[in-house]
Amino acid sequence: MSISLLIFVFIGLCLGMSGAWAVQRLTGNSGWIDTIWAAITGLAGLSVIVFSVDGNPARKWLAGILVGLWALRLAGHIATRSAGKKDDPRYAALIEEWGDSAGPRLLWFLLIQAFAAFILTLSIYAAILNPAPFPGILDGLALVVALIAIAGEGTADWQLSQFKRRSPEGKTVCDIGLWGYSRHPNYFFEWSWWCAWPLLALSGFQAAFPLSCRFWLR
Repeated sequence: MSISLLIFVFIGLCLGMSGAWAVQRLTGNSGWIDTIWAAITGLAGLSVIVFSVDGNPARKWLAGILVGLWALRLAGHIATRSAGKKDDPRYAALIEEWGDSAGPRLLWFLLIQAFAAFILTLSIYAAILNPAPFPGILDGLALVVALIAIAGEGTADWQLSQFKRRSPEGKTVCDIGLWGYSRHPNYFFEWSWWCAWPLLALSGFQAAFPLSCRFWLR
C-alpha cells in the first residue's frame, strides 16, 4: 500500500472530526462526536484493508469482519444513546470551562482525536500486512480476544443503560453485572479489542522465533 493512501486516510479522519465539530456547533449535542469518531475510525480501518494490495487475503477478510462488527456496534450504541440526550456531560463540562474560546479549542481537541484514530488505524494496517500463512495460532487467539471484547463491551453498555433506566433511589454509581467488578468495564473491553491487532500482526512469527533462537545459540 502506498504512502498516498495513508495520507488520504489521515486527511479523511481530520475532515470527519471537523464535521463532528460542525455538528456539535449546529445542534448543541456533543454526543454525536463519539458516534462520528467510531464510524470514521471503522471506515479508516476498512479503507486500509480494502485498498491494500499486500498481506494474506484470508487474514484481511478476518480483519475486515472484526472492524465492521466493532464499528457498527459502537457507533450504533452511541448514536442511540445520543438521540435521547440533549448533550454529553463530559463535552458539556469542557465547553463550559473553555467559555468564549470553546469553538476553536473544541476543534483542536477533536483533531487530536483524529490523530489518535489514525494511530489505531496503523495497528490494523500492520496486522493486514502480515504475509504469514493463515490461520495461525495467534490468528485464532486474536479472533477470540476480539469477539470477547466486542461482546463484553456490548454487555457492559447494556447493563449501564439498564441501570440508568431504572434509576435506583440513592444510587449514582452503577454496580450491577460487570460494573460490580470494574469501574469502567466498557473501556477495558475497548482496550482489549485493540490488543487483538498486535496478535494478528505477529501471527506466523511465533513459528520463526524458536528457529532464530536456535540459530543464535549455536
